[in-house]
Amino acid sequence: MNEICNNILSHYLESSRFNGTQIDGSWDHSVIRSHIESGILEVVGPGMFPNPYIKPFSGVPIERQLQEFDSRADDCCLYPGRSLLEETVKDSSYEGRPYTKRVALGGGQLDGVYFDISVLEQYRNDPRYYYWADDINGQVCIKDEHYESGEVDERDKVLLETFGFGFNESYERCVVSLLWYISTLNREHQQIWAAKELLGGDFKMHPDYYRNNIIGDWGERLPVCEAFVMELSLINEMANKIKSENLFRKDYSGARPKEFAFLIRPTLSAFNSFVLLLDQMMSDNINKKFFDGEVAGDYDHVRDDGKIEVRKKGTIAILEEWIDRFFRPQDDSPINEMKATFRKVRKLRQKPAHSVQEDVFDQKYIREQRQLILDAYGAIRTLRQILANHPKVKANPPDISEQLWNGEIWSM
Repeated sequence: MNEICNNILSHYLESSRFNGTQIDGSWDHSVIRSHIESGILEVVGPGMFPNPYIKPFSGVPIERQLQEFDSRADDCCLYPGRSLLEETVKDSSYEGRPYTKRVALGGGQLDGVYFDISVLEQYRNDPRYYYWADDINGQVCIKDEHYESGEVDERDKVLLETFGFGFNESYERCVVSLLWYISTLNREHQQIWAAKELLGGDFKMHPDYYRNNIIGDWGERLPVCEAFVMELSLINEMANKIKSENLFRKDYSGARPKEFAFLIRPTLSAFNSFVLLLDQMMSDNINKKFFDGEVAGDYDHVRDDGKIEVRKKGTIAILEEWIDRFFRPQDDSPINEMKATFRKVRKLRQKPAHSVQEDVFDQKYIREQRQLILDAYGAIRTLRQILANHPKVKANPPDISEQLWNGEIWSM
């Protein structure tokens, strides 16, 4: 191995983040170029990635590397190639850390790594962890009080700075993270993730996860679950302009339930739990006080024996009566779809309440939940559009983001 290769290899393996080495002006460019052509060395320049000291991706064609080297060698950094690393990197140095080893062997730090979505369960369901996800991006870390506690084993004090989601053509979802972030997990948790890695299935990274984390750009659309919560908040803002009263008792702004998301495990039990939560955020969440003085909260029911019994109206019935009384559009099909969705969610919630059901694992629950989320979002958006036509709201409309106004949401 010549001196140039030795310097680059040593710096790469001994640096804190497997950094590249800037090309020294005294090095023979013809020798470096021949090493790039043969794959002994690799090059990253600012035309490939803003920070050439970080190798972002593996598998960059040699022709592209040579183009970068020939045009701006002084601004480039060199990296040991795969063949050189395989001769040097020892398995014992990275025992139990497969993703750190993958970086050591030349893996791109922004390479996407795909996992079965169930890998998130232990973090989401463990109250010791802060778990956040918006159906595009996510993060996991141990909570401060548990990090400082002697009751939590050091191996479980983890931070995963970013993960996201991916999907295939069948809309089956997976978790994706960038190789560098997975490589920073400790030995125990790297092995947990390795056991769930997906090596097939034609999954791809969510487009907005790519934009946010690879090219540092804004997302194109809103996550559908996030948009749902934003609509609840807007509805309450409009309702207060109309009657100084919330239409929904809780709008979940800033406190979206972590379970209000796409399923982590496609089981009947998980689907039913989601339906319950969705109904609690929709029908159960309707504030009857908003309708006081305009819609009666009870009605007379004639029993079979002829006696009259006063019964309470359900929240869906009250909402429907209020809309029918005050809002008469030329095309009532969107409103009928909205009503049907509220009732569909309520019916789905009641189904497991009246029977004992054996749990079932089936990918169909992913598809059914996805459609249910889209229907629920559509229903809440229609309700917001109804309120937007009220004179008091028209006179003083709230600020609505362009994406929310246009319904620009991701359906996966």
